[in-house]
Amino acid sequence: MKLLCVNAGSSSLKFQLFEMPEEKVIISGYIEKIGSPDSFWNTKINGEKIRGEKFIQNHTEAVEVVIDELMKHKAIESMDEIKGIGHRVLHGGEKYSDSILIDDNVIQSIKDLTKLGPLHHPGNLAGIEAMKKVLPDVPMVAVYDTAFHQTMPKLNYIYPVPYEWYEKYGVRKYGFHGTSHKYITQAVQKMLGKDNVNVISCHIGSGSSICCIKDGKSYDTTMGLTPLDGLMMGTRSGAIDPSIIEYVCKESGMDVSEVTTILNKKSGLLGVSENWADHRDIENAMNEGNEQAKLANDMYIARIVKYIAEYYIKLEGKVDALVFTAGLGENAREFREAIVNQLNPIGFKIDKDANMEIASYKDKHEGMISTSDSVCPIYVIPTDEEVMIARDTYAKIQ
Repeated sequence: MKLLCVNAGSSSLKFQLFEMPEEKVIISGYIEKIGSPDSFWNTKINGEKIRGEKFIQNHTEAVEVVIDELMKHKAIESMDEIKGIGHRVLHGGEKYSDSILIDDNVIQSIKDLTKLGPLHHPGNLAGIEAMKKVLPDVPMVAVYDTAFHQTMPKLNYIYPVPYEWYEKYGVRKYGFHGTSHKYITQAVQKMLGKDNVNVISCHIGSGSSICCIKDGKSYDTTMGLTPLDGLMMGTRSGAIDPSIIEYVCKESGMDVSEVTTILNKKSGLLGVSENWADHRDIENAMNEGNEQAKLANDMYIARIVKYIAEYYIKLEGKVDALVFTAGLGENAREFREAIVNQLNPIGFKIDKDANMEIASYKDKHEGMISTSDSVCPIYVIPTDEEVMIARDTYAKIQ
């Protein structure tokens, strides 16, 4: 059975065509700069990358490009071969603790929840609506980034603000990157041969979150009402004193919306370094002696260490695995080492040689990077959010 997985952003669209249940990727691609004259895409099939360029005005045209790529490269002979479409959707609120078949009610819920996911939902919706036009009879599934975290206890998701804010406005921690943390949970469960695993899952990329997984379920996580909370990231501030917003508004003349945009898009590594959001650029600048790049890097490490230590305590030291995943987690070897070294007082210990051998650009992509006397095993496990979308879609359309 062929299933198409779609991850639509505000100006981008990722796609992968899977053969299920084998989980074999037939073709994949990434369309960028939708709505801009210089829009382009990269398609990967049989190990070959092929680039295409043309003005793609909107997501409907982007979907037409996807279909054209599938047909042109003979990934499918006809549209009838596509038996289901899985869509990544940012926010399911409290309504969805699992993926769900998309109908008019689900689409309306996604629209209603745009107030909680204003940066992501318009793109998510555009992808769904565009696919619905092109393939109206194919079942579609919404796979929510927040669903995995619906197992968190109130202790961990209620904020210390007036309780009526939760009752009236839905103010609470929801958490994100759930698809990735769920994938890591399943990977550790399979690796250890048991379901009730305790894991500290570190999804560290341009967007970053850490998840405390207790007995195979999300128990706590760093992102909150929105993805802005928690860790410092590439362009996001992470957790800060909320009074900063009012103070900067008064001092600068900016309004709340303008300051919030800066906290989302011009803060984090970019804000502190004043130049670089990409950690690879931060590393290069550090090597050239740039002090602000070093400060940004050290702050990032310190915040990651803080949350790992907190979650280690929440799991009462009974941790089956500390896992690094996503862009930095999978590739930034010195970065991983620096994090683990700061966790030495708790008993986390890294095997330097094993750590240096693992990255996506090296022969070895995953494995254990801890010493035998580490307080718990430490692993690098590449995440695969797309295969999780495919798994959930396959399960829901059976």
